[in-house]
Amino acid sequence: MLSALIGSFISAMATVLGAVPLLFVKQLSEKWKDILIAFTAGIMVSATTFGLIPQALLETNLLIMTLGLLFGIVVLDLLEKNIPHIDVERGKSVKSFDSKSLLIIIALIIHNIPEGLSTGFSYASLNEGLGPLIAIAIGAQNIPEGLILAVFLMQSKVSKWKTLAIVTITGLVEVVSAIIGYFTATYIQWLIGFGLSFAAGAMLFIVYKELIPETHGHGYERPATYSFIIGLLVMIYLSYFVS
Repeated sequence: MLSALIGSFISAMATVLGAVPLLFVKQLSEKWKDILIAFTAGIMVSATTFGLIPQALLETNLLIMTLGLLFGIVVLDLLEKNIPHIDVERGKSVKSFDSKSLLIIIALIIHNIPEGLSTGFSYASLNEGLGPLIAIAIGAQNIPEGLILAVFLMQSKVSKWKTLAIVTITGLVEVVSAIIGYFTATYIQWLIGFGLSFAAGAMLFIVYKELIPETHGHGYERPATYSFIIGLLVMIYLSYFVS
């Protein structure tokens, strides 16, 4: 339980880490933003392919793995369709911190719940090394997410320190949902395999729907591609030495 709590907390605080650079600089270049996001995508694909799915098959059968993976995709798809998006690229910010800003923050909090559950399910699995790996993967995804949220809030005339506090709150939601996922899977054993598959589906959806498209369109596709491969290899090496 303690390891799950620590892992989920570190993963969640990666959201804050993503926002920290904006305390010192006004913005990050498109090139480095694409490289960072592509690196994150590589980490998540690797964690899903070599960690979550194989472990889910060990914990349960092929049918449950398939259903869990599809359920994770559908849940993330519904969230993407029904909650507002932060569209920093097109300048869709607001002039002051109003109800629209609050709606965006609530949306991100809801979006972070499946990520926290994924961490909790991973720590509840039979593979002791899986939890830290998934926490790293989701933490890596949280860094650009925190950066984008911070950019949006600062464009909306929110102060730097208030921005950092809001980003921290959205990250802490993952800790709560991770604890819920851990205890639920611990007491309902069959849910572990389903939960791991759910996490795999959710992460694959995020990669293909959000992360990869974000890195293609600014003219930095080639360095982003290399960054993706490096991220994938980094997670393979981590998985090799942890397990």
